[in-house]
Amino acid sequence: MRTFTWGCLLALSVVLPVAAQTVVPLKGQSSQQMQQDMTDCNSVAANAASSATTSSDPKVGGRVRGAAKGAAAGAVAAEVRGQQHEELYDRASDDAKQQYRQNRAGEVAAAGAAVGASRQRQDRRQDRRAQGEAQSSASASAYSGCLQGRGYQVSP
Repeated sequence: MRTFTWGCLLALSVVLPVAAQTVVPLKGQSSQQMQQDMTDCNSVAANAASSATTSSDPKVGGRVRGAAKGAAAGAVAAEVRGQQHEELYDRASDDAKQQYRQNRAGEVAAAGAAVGASRQRQDRRQDRRAQGEAQSSASASAYSGCLQGRGYQVSP
């Protein structure tokens, strides 16, 4: 009996998915049958985890959106700044005003692109984390349900 218990514990520690669970046979299953059932249920759990992957739309265009917002903000800020110094701004030619606004828009667009790219990366990391959690949950649920259906008590 002692060999059977150690064999079962060894099988449980090797075969169980990530979460540690206690599996108790309720129908007098043999050690070999337990190992076979656990192997089969691990396959079921792996399939459930792979089907739990969410195919969300890829996060693209963050840099472009950031650059566009930055360019618009830069042009508006340049105009406002020019209006704050009205006496100097009025003396400047229209070409100089236009060049100033374009320079400011370009500088702020570069910063906007960097911020947009950063947000895009952050969104992608968050999506990967959520997907990993969904896979883990689906796997644990499928494994537990499979074993319970085969006559075992599964305790976390």
